[in-house]
Amino acid sequence: MPAGGSCLLGSINLSEFIKNPFTSNAYFDCEEFGYAVEQGVIALNEVLQEGLPLHPLQEQQDSVNNWRQIRLGLFGWHDALIKLGIRYGSEKSLTVAGCIGFHMINTSIKTSANLTSTYGKYPKYNELAILNSQFFINNTTNETKELVKEKGLANSQLLTIAPTGSIGTMLGVSTGLEPIYNISYTRKTESLHGKDEYYKVYTPIIEKYMKANNIDKEEDLPEFINTAMSLNYKERIEMQSIWQKYIDASISSTVNVPNEFTVEDVEDLYLLAWQKGLKGVTLYRSGCKREGILINNDIDKKQEFEYTEFPRGYIEEVPEGLVYRKYKLKTGCGNLYFFLGVDEIEGKIYDCFTNTDGVGGCTINTQANSRLLSAALRGGIPVNYLIEQLNKSGTCPSFQYKKGKGEKLSKGKSCASAMANVLKDILKEFNDHEEVVNNIKNVCPECGEELIFEAGCNSCRNCGYSKCN
Repeated sequence: MPAGGSCLLGSINLSEFIKNPFTSNAYFDCEEFGYAVEQGVIALNEVLQEGLPLHPLQEQQDSVNNWRQIRLGLFGWHDALIKLGIRYGSEKSLTVAGCIGFHMINTSIKTSANLTSTYGKYPKYNELAILNSQFFINNTTNETKELVKEKGLANSQLLTIAPTGSIGTMLGVSTGLEPIYNISYTRKTESLHGKDEYYKVYTPIIEKYMKANNIDKEEDLPEFINTAMSLNYKERIEMQSIWQKYIDASISSTVNVPNEFTVEDVEDLYLLAWQKGLKGVTLYRSGCKREGILINNDIDKKQEFEYTEFPRGYIEEVPEGLVYRKYKLKTGCGNLYFFLGVDEIEGKIYDCFTNTDGVGGCTINTQANSRLLSAALRGGIPVNYLIEQLNKSGTCPSFQYKKGKGEKLSKGKSCASAMANVLKDILKEFNDHEEVVNNIKNVCPECGEELIFEAGCNSCRNCGYSKCN
């Protein structure tokens, strides 16, 4: 339950309260859920109280104590519906949302009222404003109303629905009240097999459903299972509007729409959201700049992936049209000219050779090393590994001697390490360029795959990285 500014956030996984999932006897355990809500409110309030004296400024302590805002939320909503066998956006799903939402806010208000016995009312508590509030009147039982009249409230705010991008991704559960993004994805791996390989993975709840019902193909899934990409945006807005009735703060929400969504459609969506009483909504249009790495199958069909697998010992031919960069290195034996064949677009070093001003054994050794280095580059040996090995070659006496005389030589302790430093600089140049491109494409900083934007967060389905706005 992380702190969020002057309030505290915590979220409950709704899918964990479905008993007998994936069967006709599935049901939502209201009693167990109510207990979780009660404990969540108590825990968040205790964390708030514990942290009060830790705020650096008295003004901060006063502000937090005056209002005592906590925000308990939820995630795993679509997972819960799938376990119940209910289509997201259907009338039945809206009815279930209303029942759970009322139970959640009524329990939260009742718990906060009972907390006043220990912590007292929050200092800014306004009894008249609370008791006459339509939100309070509509979302409490008579028993709770009487309790609040008697005791007041310990907290000014209780519920919100945060993005939950990180915890949802970590647990493999749908985030916030969002529908699942897709049934399955095409995932790419580079590290497992030494080459790009693409394979299908299913969203965790779909995989569980298929196993529970002995389904092998997604084409055989029932019609009630839908996704963010197949759901009508009006149904999506309707779902959020139901939940907003029971949330005293606001909801973080992303509506995913297809690429063909027009400007007029966007206008209609936002007007509908306003008419339905939403406090906020984000729209994400498929195919825009921040497209995710988890590729829809319809898009997959437009792409053909070619693989090149090199057998052990295979050496690539030097491609035509390479740009050869020339580096003049000052070494202990004179000038060393280091030529590197680079594909500037691909950002890859293919070839190298050397030439020197001097003669003799050192020249022959340098040329031999450059040929071996070139073969290693075209044989697929990682450049970082080659740099490491070149730097382990030891210190050249000529380098030491010349540096001792005060001559300015290239960075390094030998011809080999001087070449290693050139390779290192080129790698940094390529990586910096890639980082710029990645920043434009919104690429995961952990694994390099593109991020998908949902639930207010940029998330990577490949490695689990998430960053929320």
